Amino acid sequence: MPKKRICIIICTALLSLASSAAVLQTNRQLVFMTDFGTTERFVASMKGVAMMVSPELRLHDLTHHIEAHNIWQASFVLVGTIEYWPSGTVFVSVVDPGVGTSRKSVVVETGSGHFIVTPDNGTLTHIEDTYGIKAAREIDESINRRPGTGDMNTFHGRDVYAYTGARLAAGLISFEEVGPLLTPKLIHLDYQKPEKRAQDTVIGNLVHVEVPFGNLVSNIPTQLMLEQGLAEDNTAQVQVTISIAGDEVFSEQLPYVSSFGFVAPDQPLLYSDSLNTIGLAINSASFADKYHISAGENWVVRLQVLK
Repeated sequence: MPKKRICIIICTALLSLASSAAVLQTNRQLVFMTDFGTTERFVASMKGVAMMVSPELRLHDLTHHIEAHNIWQASFVLVGTIEYWPSGTVFVSVVDPGVGTSRKSVVVETGSGHFIVTPDNGTLTHIEDTYGIKAAREIDESINRRPGTGDMNTFHGRDVYAYTGARLAAGLISFEEVGPLLTPKLIHLDYQKPEKRAQDTVIGNLVHVEVPFGNLVSNIPTQLMLEQGLAEDNTAQVQVTISIAGDEVFSEQLPYVSSFGFVAPDQPLLYSDSLNTIGLAINSASFADKYHISAGENWVVRLQVLK
């Protein structure tokens, strides 16, 4: 085969590979999460900015109903979601009560291979604890900010986060081009991690209230409770004690069952939820509403397996 023809074939193959790589870059997903709700213009404005960056992006909503300013809830919802998305997906998370202040705007690459664009305000707490952070970069707003918005200080979700996230997802910038590496540690929320306190007792944190059902999610792995003698035969009983900031607000003996229907309607129970952690619920009613219990870094649950 003539050398010229071989060169043409090789060059064509290399161009094809480069084109395929570019397509893979521009096919990255962009997922939005905010506390904005959907009755105002805010979410649509963020998506519009992303579309102007690259109309080929595939935009998705995680949720826009995080409680207003609830950084803890944002952290939990993120950590419970990213593992179900392909590596390389870019998440834009905007729960930002400190917008316009000195808090940093960052992009992190997680240990799971995802990217998260967010304020550095504690939103990344559960991501860091669960998957780890490979690297964090502070957004260089002199480059990665929507042109003409330098004097606008109250909608960074549109002007900084959506814009930077879209550029990253579209392959217009690399992670390295986001900005300088952030060398100080990220802001981390303090909470009770799962911990054995006795042969039959574990304490942990109430991390989330599932809407609309009112089930409570703990961070206590089901396996950890099984190691403490918890039975899986729908006959186990557990002493459950809940406190907030050290004040006890609930203490009852509850059955541990495999699903809600194993107790009568309106009866409370413990179960293993879809995250393989211990949950608290009421069959056909709201545990959170009935007992006026919520979730967050100050909510602690103590479980003692009764023999």
